[in-house]
Amino acid sequence: MRDKWRQVLCDPASGCRIRPGKPGSGYTRVVSPPARHYNACQDPNPSRLRLTQSTTARFEIKRRAYLSPEGKLTGAPPKIAADPDLLIRLYRMMVLVRIFDSKAVALQRTGQLGTYASCLGHEATHIGIGAAMAKEDVFFPMYREYGTQLWRGVHMDEILAFWGGDERGNAFRDQPHDFPWAVPIATQTLHAAGAALAFKLRGEPRVAVTVIGDGGTSQGDFYEALNAAGAFQAPCVFVIANNQWAISVPLKMQTACETLAQKAIAAGIPGEQVDGNDILAVHTAMTEAIARARDGGGPSLIEALTYRLSDHTTADDARRYRPSEEVDAARKREPIGRFKRFLLTQGFWDEERENALLSECQQAVDEAVRVYLALGKPKLEDLFDYTFAELPESLRAQRDAFIAGGVNHG
Repeated sequence: MRDKWRQVLCDPASGCRIRPGKPGSGYTRVVSPPARHYNACQDPNPSRLRLTQSTTARFEIKRRAYLSPEGKLTGAPPKIAADPDLLIRLYRMMVLVRIFDSKAVALQRTGQLGTYASCLGHEATHIGIGAAMAKEDVFFPMYREYGTQLWRGVHMDEILAFWGGDERGNAFRDQPHDFPWAVPIATQTLHAAGAALAFKLRGEPRVAVTVIGDGGTSQGDFYEALNAAGAFQAPCVFVIANNQWAISVPLKMQTACETLAQKAIAAGIPGEQVDGNDILAVHTAMTEAIARARDGGGPSLIEALTYRLSDHTTADDARRYRPSEEVDAARKREPIGRFKRFLLTQGFWDEERENALLSECQQAVDEAVRVYLALGKPKLEDLFDYTFAELPESLRAQRDAFIAGGVNHG
């Protein structure tokens, strides 16, 4: 037995040594020789093993910005800068969203709304996205892109209903084909990639647009969606709303990448970084990316640099983890004041119109709150009726029992 093991496990030519095994075991221990490392300096003919290296590809990420924090043009203006009617529409929506957002937080603080995710500071990114989309395109949001949704026809009372715990808020009455909010992180990117592929297979000139936060880019779903869209050249635009914080996790702890836009490189698609507080930059970049996708040029990734001026949600207290000096510095770069200063400088706006707008927006928000509060509670059977296309027999019996027993608060 010992000789047999020596024969199987040890080749004398390899230089291995045989040591006695455990007494009575009938085995021996085979000890391999020390590892031998290749040293090119000691190789008598190193040229035969030398590998020739060359550069296969080079990449770069460009950053787009037109307005300084002071509202001044930093270079040649984009086409949109010469369209005062559109600029004013954009500004009006930005102001409306901010007033609505403030009211929603107040409703939550007074017990009239559930946990709410504020969009304070994101107005240029969100509205720039929505304004660049065509009506037939489809939007796949996270949970705070109210500016995009309002621009595309979602109503403020629907947003309030959703955050009030009523799923009827997801049944957009004037925007039936945009997807509802996606609280699970990054799942909406998969939905967008799949819909974009469907558009391509059907030959429909439509584009899927989706938004994700900086923290969400660490999710596997995001990479899978990006890769699939690139592989299939699907008409999809991915937007990273990089607000610097994934709840309490800062960007520097999220990734070692210099930019998030460079994550497009692995998917083989264009990637660009824009100043997300510059409505001109966001709208222009989105318009180009959507047009490219619609014309068969495939997907794109846009990283919009912005800042979350609010808590993550009303269930969060960002003062526990975020220095006040950082927030104060970010407020000086916020999008609405910047855009207003640009409009004033260009002669497109004045304080009289500003005061009228503030009053108009406040009235619109108050009316939306009235509609929301008058909605009433949903019926309990809605839990069954809107879950399955055809209710299984077992659940149908439960539904009937609920109704027969009068277990309904609606």
